[in-house]
Amino acid sequence: MPQIPENVHELTVGQLSARSGAAVSALHFYEAKGLISSRRTSGNQRRYNREALRRVAFVRAAQRVGIPLASIREALAELPEERTPTREDWARLSENWRGELDQRIQQLSRLRDHLSDCIGCGCLSLKNCALSNPDDVFGERLTGSRLSQ
Repeated sequence: MPQIPENVHELTVGQLSARSGAAVSALHFYEAKGLISSRRTSGNQRRYNREALRRVAFVRAAQRVGIPLASIREALAELPEERTPTREDWARLSENWRGELDQRIQQLSRLRDHLSDCIGCGCLSLKNCALSNPDDVFGERLTGSRLSQ
């Protein structure tokens, strides 16, 4: 991983990419989504504050555990714009995400456990389908053979 001298306070997109391991296109995407920010030089080139490294690391770590970008953006919005996330920030935010992840794990476990039941059914029986209609929740609200959106 390339080292950046301490006296360098702004990074090009290439330097940020090389140091963070994120593709240039991913950095542009993160910027478009408001997860990181840059300034433009007189030649219209992006320059990222050195603290963007930690923000990118934060985003990538959260993505690896399955946190949606919208939730990551909301979390970063709670921090002052130019401050980098700290260990304490990560601990607080990851604790908030724990419930969401637990729900997703339960849902995925249920899907995995019922996947073999679905082979060949074609979901024609919405009343009995554990994947499309667990516990016949639609039967309580709707009548008929089709789900309406």
